[in-house]
Amino acid sequence: MATVGFIGFGVMGAPMATNLAKAGFDVVGFSRTPERVSNLASDGITLASSLEALVHASDVVITMLPDSPDVEDVVLGDGGVFANAAPGLLYIDMSTIRPDVAVRIAQSAEAKSINALDAPVSGGEAGAVEGSLSIMVGGSKEAYERARPVLTAMGRTIVHVGPAGSGQTVKAANQLIVAANLQGLAEAVVFLEAHGVELPSALEVLGGGLAGSAVLERKSQNMIERSFNPGFRLSLFQKDMGIVQAAAREKGVTTLLGSLLAQMISSLVARGDGDLDHSAMIRLVDELSRT
Repeated sequence: MATVGFIGFGVMGAPMATNLAKAGFDVVGFSRTPERVSNLASDGITLASSLEALVHASDVVITMLPDSPDVEDVVLGDGGVFANAAPGLLYIDMSTIRPDVAVRIAQSAEAKSINALDAPVSGGEAGAVEGSLSIMVGGSKEAYERARPVLTAMGRTIVHVGPAGSGQTVKAANQLIVAANLQGLAEAVVFLEAHGVELPSALEVLGGGLAGSAVLERKSQNMIERSFNPGFRLSLFQKDMGIVQAAAREKGVTTLLGSLLAQMISSLVARGDGDLDHSAMIRLVDELSRT
């Protein structure tokens, strides 16, 4: 089995790395705040003393970081992944970043004879823990085939969607759909509550029809209980919707609903809700409704 270097042990990254170890890969991790990941040894993950040591020990390096600048710094910066990589390394970025940044990283990788893929994920914390993530992969087909055994340890639906940057473009579309579904669910919950309908029963039957979705299945209970422990923070959702808006402008695409949703999410973050789960979009519906 290949040795996989993993960088980024947040809500999503930690269970993803753990699933790689469970699948039999030798997993080496690195964090600039090692005290936050000191428990990973019990999950079968070896902590490297430095980023350089991680890269030298790994056949495959995966990053799962918050934003485009974080990935650029770790991968392209002085002393970063590419600066320490030997030709033939397989690099997989599973973060959600701008498509143009993913393309630039792939070009830098090609110049160093490194195989690079952008492979963002969907499925939230639950999908990361279950190993059931949907993974959309951009890059060469050869690199994709090489990466499949690694990706299969973390996801259930794994699809090559095109050349470099395509994975991030598809992820942007994913976030647009998720935002619309979350807002629709939030409004439906408040609507049903206002009419005194038995919510669990109503949502059960809605989930069995055309209104059914993973958002309804995974996020309705959060909204019913108004419990917003973060599985995916609104602050990160704001970043993702910014990526959608920028990519849409670049191609002259109108996203009327997407623009409105981006503003709503930004307003929630601006007032201090950024660390809440994105199901907290219902808070705005609550406040604007006469209930």
